Amino acid sequence: AFSGGKLSCGLTNQNVILQVVHIIVFMQVLSNPQLYASSNSNCSIVVADTTVILFDLSYQTILLHLDFDSNVDAVDVCLDDQFLVVCERNGNLHLIYLPKKKTILTRVRDAADLILHYVFLLLNPCAPLAWSKNVLSLWDLHFLVMVYCWPDLFIHDFLLITECESASMATYCVGTFLRQVTVNTPSCIMSIFVNIHFVFHRLSRLLYKHKFEEAEKFAITFELDVELVYKVKLDFVLEQLASVSVGGNGQDICSDLVVEAKTNLLKIMDDQYVVEYCLKAPWPTFDTAEKMLNHAASRCPSQIQEALQLPFQPSVCHNLLFPSSGIAWIEFLNSSDYIGDVLSHLKEGDLKGAQHLWLRHEIGRADIATQFDDQGLQDLLNSIPEDLPSQDLCLWFRSIIVPFVRRVLPRGQKILARWLEQRARILELTEKGDWPQNGLNLAELGLPSMWMWIPTDDCGSEEVEQVQSLVSNLRQLLDLYNKYHCRLSLSVFEKVCASSRSVAFLMLDKVPAPELIAATVESSIRPYSVEHQLPLDELLLQYIKDLLERCSSQTTTLFTEWEAKAVALLGCIVDSDLVVDAVLAIMQKAMVPWSEVVERLVQQYLEMKGPKQDLLKESYRLMEMRKLLRGYGIRNFNLSNNTQIMTLVRYILKQDLPTSLEDSLKLAGAYKLPTSQIHTLYLIQLISQSQNEQCVTLLKNLPPAEAEHVIERLANWARLELQDKDHVSEEKHQMVIAQVMVEALLFLQRIQKGRGSAPSFQTLQASAKKEVGCFNKPCILFSQEDFDIFLTPNNYEDPTVRKQIQERHITAYENTRRQGPSQSTLTATPMVANDPDGKTKTISTEAGLRRLARQLQRTEQELWADLALRALGVGKVDKALKILRLLYEHHGTTSTGKVLFSAAQKLCQMLKADVPMVLPEGVDLPAVIHNLACQAITVCHSDLLLDCVELCKSTRAAMDVYHQCQLSDNYGFIAKDMSLAAERDPYSHWSFQDVFNEDCIILDPVSVLPVQYEITNCLLPFSSDRILYPLDCSCLSHCSFGKGNVNFLKSLLTPLASMLQMLQECSQLELALRLLVDSFGSCLQHITSNIMDVKLGAQLHGLEALLNYKACLTGLRTTTLSSINSVAVALLHKVFNWRVVDCDLAIGLCTLLSKNEVFKILWKVIDNTWQNYKKILTVAVVGAHLCSLYNEEEEQKKFLSIITDAEWGIKLGQLGISIQAVFRQGPEMKSNLIPVLVKNRNTTPEIILQYCSTFGLNRDEVINQYITTLLLQEDDERPAGDPCEGRGEEKPLGHEDALERALQIIPLLQSTSNLTISLSAAILKLSPYNYERIEGVLRIIQKAEEQITSLPVNQAMGLLQHLKSYKRISPPTDLESNYLLENGLEPSVLINTRLPFHLLMQTTCYWKIISPELSEETFPTLLLISKLMKMSLDKLYMSAVNHLFERRLKPILLEQHKRGQKHPSVTEVFKVAKTITGYIRSIQNPEWAAATAHKIAQELPPGTVKTQTLNFCLALGESWLKDPKLEETTRTRVDTFLSKLNLQFRRSATENALMASQLNSPEHLKLTGEPAHLIVTLYEHSSVEQRFRGSASQTYPDIHAACKEIATINDVDFLKIRSMLLEKWICKTVSSNKSMFSLELRAGENSRWLYCILDHCVSSGLRLTFCHRSRALLCLIHIGDPTTLETQLHIPKTQVQYYLKCYIYLSQLEALNIPYTLETFLNIPKEGMVKGLWKNHSHEPQAVRLVADLSLEYQVFDLQLWNGLLQKLLGFNMVGRGSLPMLMRPLEQCQRFHLLDTVPCFSRTWRSMILAPFVSGKFIYYLTAFALGALLLIPCAKKKEQQIQGLLSTCDLIAILEQVDEHMNTGELAGVPSQIRDTVLAFICQTRQYQKLWKTKHFNLLKQHSVSSGNSNQVKDLVDYLISHSR
Repeated sequence: AFSGGKLSCGLTNQNVILQVVHIIVFMQVLSNPQLYASSNSNCSIVVADTTVILFDLSYQTILLHLDFDSNVDAVDVCLDDQFLVVCERNGNLHLIYLPKKKTILTRVRDAADLILHYVFLLLNPCAPLAWSKNVLSLWDLHFLVMVYCWPDLFIHDFLLITECESASMATYCVGTFLRQVTVNTPSCIMSIFVNIHFVFHRLSRLLYKHKFEEAEKFAITFELDVELVYKVKLDFVLEQLASVSVGGNGQDICSDLVVEAKTNLLKIMDDQYVVEYCLKAPWPTFDTAEKMLNHAASRCPSQIQEALQLPFQPSVCHNLLFPSSGIAWIEFLNSSDYIGDVLSHLKEGDLKGAQHLWLRHEIGRADIATQFDDQGLQDLLNSIPEDLPSQDLCLWFRSIIVPFVRRVLPRGQKILARWLEQRARILELTEKGDWPQNGLNLAELGLPSMWMWIPTDDCGSEEVEQVQSLVSNLRQLLDLYNKYHCRLSLSVFEKVCASSRSVAFLMLDKVPAPELIAATVESSIRPYSVEHQLPLDELLLQYIKDLLERCSSQTTTLFTEWEAKAVALLGCIVDSDLVVDAVLAIMQKAMVPWSEVVERLVQQYLEMKGPKQDLLKESYRLMEMRKLLRGYGIRNFNLSNNTQIMTLVRYILKQDLPTSLEDSLKLAGAYKLPTSQIHTLYLIQLISQSQNEQCVTLLKNLPPAEAEHVIERLANWARLELQDKDHVSEEKHQMVIAQVMVEALLFLQRIQKGRGSAPSFQTLQASAKKEVGCFNKPCILFSQEDFDIFLTPNNYEDPTVRKQIQERHITAYENTRRQGPSQSTLTATPMVANDPDGKTKTISTEAGLRRLARQLQRTEQELWADLALRALGVGKVDKALKILRLLYEHHGTTSTGKVLFSAAQKLCQMLKADVPMVLPEGVDLPAVIHNLACQAITVCHSDLLLDCVELCKSTRAAMDVYHQCQLSDNYGFIAKDMSLAAERDPYSHWSFQDVFNEDCIILDPVSVLPVQYEITNCLLPFSSDRILYPLDCSCLSHCSFGKGNVNFLKSLLTPLASMLQMLQECSQLELALRLLVDSFGSCLQHITSNIMDVKLGAQLHGLEALLNYKACLTGLRTTTLSSINSVAVALLHKVFNWRVVDCDLAIGLCTLLSKNEVFKILWKVIDNTWQNYKKILTVAVVGAHLCSLYNEEEEQKKFLSIITDAEWGIKLGQLGISIQAVFRQGPEMKSNLIPVLVKNRNTTPEIILQYCSTFGLNRDEVINQYITTLLLQEDDERPAGDPCEGRGEEKPLGHEDALERALQIIPLLQSTSNLTISLSAAILKLSPYNYERIEGVLRIIQKAEEQITSLPVNQAMGLLQHLKSYKRISPPTDLESNYLLENGLEPSVLINTRLPFHLLMQTTCYWKIISPELSEETFPTLLLISKLMKMSLDKLYMSAVNHLFERRLKPILLEQHKRGQKHPSVTEVFKVAKTITGYIRSIQNPEWAAATAHKIAQELPPGTVKTQTLNFCLALGESWLKDPKLEETTRTRVDTFLSKLNLQFRRSATENALMASQLNSPEHLKLTGEPAHLIVTLYEHSSVEQRFRGSASQTYPDIHAACKEIATINDVDFLKIRSMLLEKWICKTVSSNKSMFSLELRAGENSRWLYCILDHCVSSGLRLTFCHRSRALLCLIHIGDPTTLETQLHIPKTQVQYYLKCYIYLSQLEALNIPYTLETFLNIPKEGMVKGLWKNHSHEPQAVRLVADLSLEYQVFDLQLWNGLLQKLLGFNMVGRGSLPMLMRPLEQCQRFHLLDTVPCFSRTWRSMILAPFVSGKFIYYLTAFALGALLLIPCAKKKEQQIQGLLSTCDLIAILEQVDEHMNTGELAGVPSQIRDTVLAFICQTRQYQKLWKTKHFNLLKQHSVSSGNSNQVKDLVDYLISHSR
């Protein structure tokens, strides 16, 4: 039925919905379509806006399809479905005869009635109608008969007030209503609905129809917001003004509209609205705009001034662009070339006008973006004049152009960045005044930070990088301008200034005069160097050098400018060393002869004193030499190298001038070169000239010493000259050399003879002859054929050369041995072996090395020593040790001792430095080092003896430290072998006590050994350059004081303190005590040996040094004594706490302490020692000895008393008896020990009698007590303080021993009857848990052979045997506690481990004791006990099953189910389940067994175990059913049980499958009983869609596996179900009315189809249309990458989208029954296809829509075709709200092609499309947000709240929030959107409908609203919701 023009739908049939899909165009819907549907016995009616369709009852056949001009408000059938009545909104009424499908009556309203709006409200069967002449009447639609009429009432509008089922009721309602409600107008009655919702509805309708006067009166009558009427009226005026300005209509209409606007603005109190309206209104003239703006300014001056600053306001635009031309203004408003207008203003230099135009088109209308492209951007940039101020340009670009390009044309960033860079560079020439700030401002616009820039291929990353580089350079350039007043051009800066130093150099270059250097340095250079962290002095020095380098190369002679500049810079350098360096640089680079400035500078610094004064003077002398060299034509020559100086000398000498030798000697003297070398060169030159006499003369004129040196050099030269094999001189030249040398050597002999110490003349003569012989023949080559060594005599005489040769060959030997296969092979090879190149030979055996050593005058002992030390140097300790062992065995000399000493010391240094080394396997390196030191003592020289002793002592200490270390991979050592203790020398074992072995923490060798060997090195300091004199030593204790301030003690203190700390931390007290004593003794001996006398020491070493040594020794003494005292106390405690106290060591340590402290320690040890009587005895003996030493008699008596008690304690302790309870007590307390004695198994009567005799006790009483204790006292119930407790060797007497002893004593009794009676009574007094005593009593009773009727002895013995092997697992019961209490028995400690014997013998209490004990472990024993006690075994098995399930299996499964684990712990659960299954199978009664298993299954949580348990129940039931003895009634009961059980099993298995796949949602679990429905639901799971949209890293449930498993469990045909789903999803019939643009990817359905098709081949029977293929291809495009699609589909990846369009077109053609294949469609001419389609199918709406799409796609713009096409679109009523998007797209596309503007119906179509929603009159109804906003204006709070609640409870809340964002984002509604949003959010919080906003963008608004509301309950509810849903 219709209600107030609003349609309602009452259909639920799915077919209706499917058919509605055919009606509504599937496209983006701009407004909600209004639907109506009804049905009767023969047909059904569906109405959608202007369309009416009549269906049969099955909704498969369309009986009638009608389209009307306006929306249909009412429709119904009558007269047995023969007639159809249709009422349109425009007032037309149609009566259609259905059998003929013909309209027989149409009632069209008159033209005079156009201003009236009829609304027909149909009731079934009656309806009140506003019929002709506005008369209200009531009609029966079935018979089309008027029921009632009110002819006297003039009806203007009508609304339904109630619904009626009969004509009489409707008549009554309408009449009653008209009598109740009237309006003041007598001739017009308006019916009003009492509901306030319809009041606002009525107001909105009046406003929509532009009946503003009536709306104003209506609002005043109902107390509504009247300003809302004025605002809507003003909006209408605004539209009229806009249309008039565009259409260019007359001024009269504009004037009337302006007056109307002014009138309504005066009525509105909202100043903000008035201001905005005046600003945005398109006033016809500037004068009008100015007046209206002045009016707005009078209302709100501040806002209007702020708003007028916006450049795109119409008034501002008019004033700026067309101040005097109204026509130009109108033309401008009608112009569409927006960019052209902007460019024209820019070219004219009118930047302000261009800016306003741009803002108007961009912000005000958003038109410019549609015309903007790359060329437009280029034109815009090119049109900007070069003389345009950059300041104005920057503001425009920063705020407008750059963001616009980034947003609209991202690829244009490349063009813009390039232009900005070029423009910024040009500013250096065009705007020099503001440079470089203006360039920087402009270039910064191109930075990425301005654009949020991301580098892409098309965004010009290269251009942006260039802009970044330019900005960086300009910023630096600006800093130079502003901070340092240095103006540089950009080109120079980019070319030169690569670093901060280069910039500083340019700043200095810019200084125009030397006088300005100092000021420039202070004002610019110094701040610049501080900012850039450049040392100023070094910077100036470097600049001076750079200046000299540049200027010294100039050829001009005018150098005064740079020299003066360098001197001025020199005055700014503070560092004197750098000043001298600068002076030296100036001296070196200055042109010779020096200028006056340089000469004055050099003389100034030569007179000063400084550290580099000698260098300066030397440089000055060298510069003097330059003058000398100028005489030989030498300039600018580098004289800093001796080799080059000698080159100059040779050059001067070769000039052969008379002064050459003299000048060369001067040059040598200046450079401090030896003159002998120059004389030698000169003599060689003379020899080359054969001037023998001049040579001899020159030698004779030389001083003797120099002559001797020159002759030696000359002889060497001559020998080399004659020995040169490659360049042998000619024979004549050799003779000259020989003659000169003979004369020179004879002269040398004379010189040596004249010296007093010269050898004899014959020797000199022989030597001379020998030398002469060398020069008379070729040089004799010293060679060894075996080694390929060639030496000259001089080289052979050089021990260093020989040593080098030996080292080289040893290295070659080692390399050969390292590469060789094995030792045996090497020894068998020859002595030498050729290298692969065949040129050299290497030694491969030790024999070869020995031969080489002999040739090089080295002994074998020296060779071995070298090899050993060499091996140590490279870390090969194993090799070195072997060599040292052989050296010690075969060469026991003093040199060997020195080598051993050096090796040991070297190893100590290596261990100190933690040097990597190669060790033999299993070697104890510290012991080896100590052994080397001991060997060195035996063979060393006497001068080295003390050092060896000290080394031996230190290495022994290090070895002991190492033996307290753990094993370490860093050192590879092994700890000492304790097994060697068994092989000790018997003498040492007898002579030395090895009792005390200190317990301590193992040391870390990595930390301790380096420190220990550092101490060793400090105690034996080693210095390679120190010379030891006879009787001198290197060790600290005997060495002399160091030279200078060297104090050997200080280097020892640090490692000593560190070592002492580590030893104390590890409780290594013995080692710490030894370290303290040894180190302090060495230090004391060092000082006392050097200071025997104070006065003499003060003279030798100085008083200050003595005081330092005294202070050092005093501090060391204090520290050492304190440490010794603390260490001694701690060590004494350790000795006393050792298992055997070493008396001698303890007494020795006590002597280190004071007497009082010692006695205090001794008594404390005795008091704290518990039952260790041997230790007490030893401590007491020590105390007694000390008392005898100190003569302390009283103390000695106390210690002797302790000794006596300790001896008794030891004696009784050997029997396992503790005397602690009576220790150090009087004799009267000794009797308290008797109970302990009799209980001990080692106590004999003799010992007891001796004990009693010793302490004077009564013997008879003790024996009686002994017998009583043996029989009755229970040994296991000892109190906590019992002396025997905790001592394993002092266990009480066992029951067997007690029984044996009792049997030994029993024969002494007179009669056994009393014994039996007493035992019978004793068994009840014994604890029921003391099995041993009970067994003993029973055995004695059995042996006595007396009958006892009250106790079955044999059964009791059997029960005891079982209980003895059983350990209790359950806590004691109350029954046991009551039994103990009733019988006066004390609780026993065994109650927790044993079962009560007495209660088990009582059958009434049996199950109460046994049931809690049931478990897997205890069941076998309890089963035997039950059999022995003759109890029911089935009951036992059932109890065991229940207890095991409740205690073990059920908690595990519940906990795992609670944690959400899919699979329980298989091992544990399987073990327990297997045990329970075994117990159940053992139950003999099948009913009991099945019931027990079923009970367990019922209590299990869902999971695998429950499924398996139900399966086991089924097996038990089937086994029970197979029993042939089963009765019929019982068999029926079993069948029923099995059927229910089978259903439970399938449900459980299905639920388990869902849990395994994480699909166990409540919805799925509800469907476990419907497997087929469940499988269909699973394939609609959301994860199917997420699988295709999510990433590959996410995991999703395997739907296929789960469905297969469920189908298998429930015996369902899975293949059939899946085929059905594929048929449903793929082959779904698609509406033929859909447009090509309506194909969207419905992710859920297509994803499910793809997911299903991946695991299942599509059946060949499926019919796939082109629509299906389109959907499949669209899915593939979404899920596949282009490369894969190209490979699989054989379609180029650039053409995939085009193929998709082709498939869509083919699907549309297929819907029209036009057969096309893809190949045909691709190849056919598109224009012919379009025209053919138009020709044959223009009568079909779907075909018309397809023709429009194809024409736009393939650009078919035939004017005749488009004219007919647009007419058809209008004719098919495609301008409704549902079809509006379909028409809008063609129109928008056509607008781009101006040729179509000439189509006659083009404008009419546009007008129809624009006015469609207004004509319909219902465009506001579906906007619920506006309705809610209207309700918020109700003044009555109570009514407003009711109406709001009613509206929100029936509306879509999310839709309201979306409408607020979409339609209310402007300021026209004056705060209403925020009120609407708050109202909706408050309603959601109130009703707690949080789930509606979850995962939407509005949820954050909900949280903000809850927090800002201040309502803590709302916040709490929201937090609880998030927590409960894990969100």
